[in-house]
Amino acid sequence: MSGLEGLARAYPFCPRCRAAMSFRFEGGRTRPACPECGFVQYLNPAPGAGVIVRRGDQVCLVQRKFPPKVGQWTLPTGFMEWDEDIDETAVREAKEETGLDVRLTGVFAVHNGILPPDQPVVVVFYTAEETGGELTAGDDAAEAGFFDLDRLPGPIAFAAHRKVLRALGAVDLERHPEE
Repeated sequence: MSGLEGLARAYPFCPRCRAAMSFRFEGGRTRPACPECGFVQYLNPAPGAGVIVRRGDQVCLVQRKFPPKVGQWTLPTGFMEWDEDIDETAVREAKEETGLDVRLTGVFAVHNGILPPDQPVVVVFYTAEETGGELTAGDDAAEAGFFDLDRLPGPIAFAAHRKVLRALGAVDLERHPEE
């Protein structure tokens, strides 16, 4: 990495003193910084949580209703709110996107990526079991369903989700190349 990834998200003006931002090398990276007051903008990734819910050999996926990647499929996933733990995020997102109540059973994987157009993310993927609720597309999902790993709908929206599905044994991801 060059240290310049994510600079499209850099502030043009300092949020403290309103001076035009520039760049400086700090902490081993080039970072947006204010030459007047010294403010440094750290372009940290946003944390999210994804949930792997299985029914036998099938896995739950949701179809995206909103940009980016409308109509493409993902594991139930979303961003962490400022006042919740990451495991609470996973449970909430499962309910919001699928209507299912879940109990987390473990951490499956942690992957980073870019949510288009330029939001760096880190997603913690959990395994979970259903404890209630009724499968229905909700929140920002157009559809929700359980699918055989050898007959997934497509395309799968994000590289991190394809990695998880491959690790679960998905076999038809040729039409879902790595980004």
